Amino acid sequence: MVENYVPGKLAEMGLGYEDCKAINPGIVYASISGYGQAGPYRQNPGYDVMIEAEAGLMHITGERTATPVKVGVAITDLTTGLYAQSAILAALYGRKATGQGVHIDANLFDSQIASLANIGSNWLVAGKEAERQGTAHPSIVPYQTFKTKDGFIMLGAGNDKQFGVLSKLFGQAWHTDPSYTTNSARVANRVALLTSMSLITEQRSTEEWLSILEGQGLPFAPINNIQKTFEHPQAVARGIVTEVDHPRIGKLKMVAPAVHYDGERMPVRRPPPVLGQHTLEILRDDLGMSDEQIADLHHKGAI
Repeated sequence: MVENYVPGKLAEMGLGYEDCKAINPGIVYASISGYGQAGPYRQNPGYDVMIEAEAGLMHITGERTATPVKVGVAITDLTTGLYAQSAILAALYGRKATGQGVHIDANLFDSQIASLANIGSNWLVAGKEAERQGTAHPSIVPYQTFKTKDGFIMLGAGNDKQFGVLSKLFGQAWHTDPSYTTNSARVANRVALLTSMSLITEQRSTEEWLSILEGQGLPFAPINNIQKTFEHPQAVARGIVTEVDHPRIGKLKMVAPAVHYDGERMPVRRPPPVLGQHTLEILRDDLGMSDEQIADLHHKGAI
């Protein structure tokens, strides 16, 4: 069972974990909330963008000199869903061994803090407060987005050897300048170096830079819009888009599941259901209700 109510709400209806456990000790009961089942904020509703703000993510997202911004998708919602999914699968696996279920407490607040990764560790271990870096890296230079004549490109040099290659491709001798020969020197002099690099990248189109950088052993990527993302050769080759037959609109394009099993992408067997599409089969087949009982629910407006 997966529920998304404010903590305690289902217990008031006789559907809390302890109520369900009394009926079936093997139940895996996942509660997904904004702030968790305990603590002073447990009754607060959870909204992705609010948790992004309150749990540190928005503080580190955006350009250094600009205001904090949210991520372009509801990433905290998605992260929490993935954490909950993993917990449910682990609980089902554990139930096979013990016969016992479990109450899973997954929430946006905990999930977002866990997702701070190295940023969180920097504070916990070294007391180092994070700053917004835009697309730049706090300890590797250059490693960020650069403007081209017609767009943007992500370009990096993860070590001194790569920086030497980049320097030559740019027609410069930066790799021989003591101000830039080591990464620590480039970090110390990042403003001057990045300013010089930006003046050069703006002289060519994105496609020209991609051609120049291809095969040189440097990390780089174009900043693709959504259309180019789905038209990307790798996306096409991987079959990232699938089609299903929808009962109302016909062929419906969808993003396929992200994982493969034994070399095969997990198939999408059904289209997204329309409102109430499975109500009758669940009530009749799964819950054993009669047609009269179902008609009574319809009459009352319960379904």
